[in-house]
Amino acid sequence: TMEETDREAVATAVQRVAGMLQRPDQLDKVEQYRRREARKKASVEARLKAAIQSQLDGVRTGLSQLHNALNDVKDIQQSLIDVNKDWRQSINTIENLKDVKDAVVQHSQLAAAVENLKNIFSVPEIVRETQDLIERGELLQAHRKLMDLECSRDNLMYEQYRMDSKNTHDMNLIHTYFGDMQKLSEELAKQLWMVVQRSLVTVRRDPTLLVSVVRIIEREEKIDRRMLDRKKQTGFIPPGRPKKWKEKMFNILERTVSTRIEGTQADTRESDKMWLVRHLEIIRKYVLDDLLVAKTLLDQCFPPHYDIFNRLLNMYHQALSTRMQELAAEDLEANEIVSLLSWVLNTYNSTEMMGNSELSPEVDVSSLDPLISQNVVDQLLSKYMSTLTSNIIGWLRKALETDKKDWIKETEPEADQDGYYQTTLPAIVFQMFEQNLQVAAQINEDLKTKVLLLCLQQMNSFLTRYKDEAQLYKEEHLKNRQYPQCYVQYMIAVINNCQTFKESIISLKRKYLKLEMEDTSSSHTSMDTTLDIIAKEGCSSLLDEVFMDLEPHLNELMTKKWLLGSNAVGTICVTVEDYFNDFAKIKKPYKKTMTLEAHRRVVVEYIRAIMLKRISFRNAEERKEGAERMIKEAEQFRFLFKKLAAGSGKDTEGLCDIIEAIAEVIKLTDPSLLYLEVSTLVSKYPDIRDDHIAALLTVRGDASRDMKQTIIETLDQGPSQPNPNYVPIFKEITVPTLTVPKLLK
Repeated sequence: TMEETDREAVATAVQRVAGMLQRPDQLDKVEQYRRREARKKASVEARLKAAIQSQLDGVRTGLSQLHNALNDVKDIQQSLIDVNKDWRQSINTIENLKDVKDAVVQHSQLAAAVENLKNIFSVPEIVRETQDLIERGELLQAHRKLMDLECSRDNLMYEQYRMDSKNTHDMNLIHTYFGDMQKLSEELAKQLWMVVQRSLVTVRRDPTLLVSVVRIIEREEKIDRRMLDRKKQTGFIPPGRPKKWKEKMFNILERTVSTRIEGTQADTRESDKMWLVRHLEIIRKYVLDDLLVAKTLLDQCFPPHYDIFNRLLNMYHQALSTRMQELAAEDLEANEIVSLLSWVLNTYNSTEMMGNSELSPEVDVSSLDPLISQNVVDQLLSKYMSTLTSNIIGWLRKALETDKKDWIKETEPEADQDGYYQTTLPAIVFQMFEQNLQVAAQINEDLKTKVLLLCLQQMNSFLTRYKDEAQLYKEEHLKNRQYPQCYVQYMIAVINNCQTFKESIISLKRKYLKLEMEDTSSSHTSMDTTLDIIAKEGCSSLLDEVFMDLEPHLNELMTKKWLLGSNAVGTICVTVEDYFNDFAKIKKPYKKTMTLEAHRRVVVEYIRAIMLKRISFRNAEERKEGAERMIKEAEQFRFLFKKLAAGSGKDTEGLCDIIEAIAEVIKLTDPSLLYLEVSTLVSKYPDIRDDHIAALLTVRGDASRDMKQTIIETLDQGPSQPNPNYVPIFKEITVPTLTVPKLLK
């Protein structure tokens, strides 16, 4: 390898020299180059020598240290051999010292006993003093003495346990000697729990007492922890430990809160119908007051880690939840269900209770659990709806029964401010609906809508019964028209009630139904229809009443007596007007219809009297006299009904024109123009039948059978040009048939 190194060195040198002597002029500098290289070589050799010298010095020092270490190890080895020899020689000596060790242990125990002797002998006295302190209410001092007594007992027991843990006799002896101390502890605890039970009152009157109680509980908690730690290490724990007074304190508070809430029910349903409302209001007031005291005063008497306010808040919430579930399980009436739900769902979280600004931010209503589950709420709502349904049915039935009793009174019904007859039925019904809707609205919108739909549904059934009762009322009256005395007036009140019901239904829906709901529109239409039928039948029965009174006077028309100057039509007009004085108490839409119908029926009855052929004029003089009387009477009717229909805006004069048109046929003096006159009549009133024309010609008294036949046959082919507003009237009028074949023979 040295040879290789030499070869590499020579090759490198040759390369360097070749690099230096590239050009001929560089040969002049050869000497200069040699000196420079010699200097470099000398420098490198010097550095190399220094490095080798340093290396050698380090090796020398290391060898010296290794040599010293070897000597130290030999010394230690020798020392260990000496120690081992000494230890083996002293084993017997240590065993001989056991008696000394036992004496030391005994000495320490005796020292502890001597230390506790003064306590041991003074136990009965300390017990008495502690008892006095407890009775005087000086709880902190009493507890201090109790702690000293317990400490003495526990130390004695611990020493006994260490000395001989299996010696139960001595343990029991100590326990018995300190027996009164256990009673003291229980007596003190009783005093503490009395203060805790009344903590919300005590904190206002004597907060120091409450603070003392909390300090005592905290001391006991520390002793509990110390004793439990010692048990882990030694296995010994004194009797009665751990006392867990903090846990007991919270249990006492929890029981107190439950009792406070349960104890607010002062009444029962039997003694006070508003028992539940009163009970819930007392709970609200008590809970709010208690929590405000707990937040402002109680919180300051307890260490922060007790978190006393939140613990109390949870206790109250839990106790309330239990109480509300108990109430929900009772057999509640409908109004009581509403009171309970309204309180649970609304009042509890409102500013009147948990949402009170003075309780925030500690109480966050959004984080409170519901007092009763949704399932229980649904059950209560379902029960409420079924109870309400049967109640409404009962109330409506009762209201109708009461109203029916009024119908047979001998005094007229009341009138409203506009003078229209009415009964109290609509007001009673809708007041009841209103009350129930206002009550439902206290809970929520959904229930309010359900109750409204229920009210409308029951109203629908009720109106059907109302219609049947009105019909029965009419039928009973027809059996004896003298009874009931105020039949007409009460029938008017029934008719007016229909209009009031219509208006009330609309107003109720407008007030309580935000959006018009599809499912109610059909029932609304049905109710409107029923109400219109009741009103129409009522009006019809009143008109029947009028025409029953008019019957004898209608029977006089178109008779010999009539022709000779009877005042039948005058009496008819007076009677109709007299009845319509009462009918003025009917509300507008129905009154207007009634006036039109009365007018129509009078004209129909008048024409029917003509068609009955009770008279047959003997000559032109009689015909003229009869026709003029008919025209005059038509004018009387026209005047009467114009007066009755004043302001109704509908012209009904056309009805009396029919009487005048018939009179013109009778009055005609030239029989050759008879066909023309009759055909004009037929073209105006196309519902005139052949038997009507035959009867009319019979009354005229001068038309032969052939003439009648010819006129009738010719008329059948003629065109008719009726007034477009004409309402057929003749189709209602029948002609006695027996005489028709005779006429046409």
